[in-house]
Amino acid sequence: SGSGMAPETVSRAFEPFFTTKRKGEGSGLGLATVYGIITQAGGHAEIFSDVGLGTTVSILLPAVDSIAATPEPIFDGVILTGGETILVVEDERAMREVTRRLLARNGYQVITAADGHRAVELAVSHPTEIHLLLTDVVMPQVLGRTVATLVRRHRPGIRVLFMSGYAYPVLAHNGTLDPGLTLLGKPFSEQMLLAKVRDVLDNPVEN
Repeated sequence: SGSGMAPETVSRAFEPFFTTKRKGEGSGLGLATVYGIITQAGGHAEIFSDVGLGTTVSILLPAVDSIAATPEPIFDGVILTGGETILVVEDERAMREVTRRLLARNGYQVITAADGHRAVELAVSHPTEIHLLLTDVVMPQVLGRTVATLVRRHRPGIRVLFMSGYAYPVLAHNGTLDPGLTLLGKPFSEQMLLAKVRDVLDNPVEN
């Protein structure tokens, strides 16, 4: 029941990073992520729109006889705690605080930043070693990949772990995240967070 879209806009609606909103109001990843989920499930999506009349989105998904459950990974015998210092960069306050608490109660020293600019300031001013940069990928002002590059200028030996609620193929395909890098998908459990952090910290190969 909205204003509808012109044909040229409809043809690009599922394109990653395409948005008709003003700068800072939309990432252009919402519909792209939805489309990725649908196609990965073997489904089909189509948009019907008329300017002045509105828009209809049709989603078709294949029927299944049962529900496939993804079991929580088992980390028996794996040490998930630590004492290293981690810089968490996350623009959503609630998510930033939850991540800080999960890491802190498992022994880590945690410093936080709400954006990339503050993260770089902390990388310069923090008096002791920062072992890991845990940063969101898609943030206003500065993307996570750029944050990692800037922080590494001041902390060359720092390890990096990216986190995002967007699908990895979408991020890698459009240059928001370089292929082959470690990604922690949101939402994540406490065990998954700790396991990814430990894996990156203990891995001798630069992430």
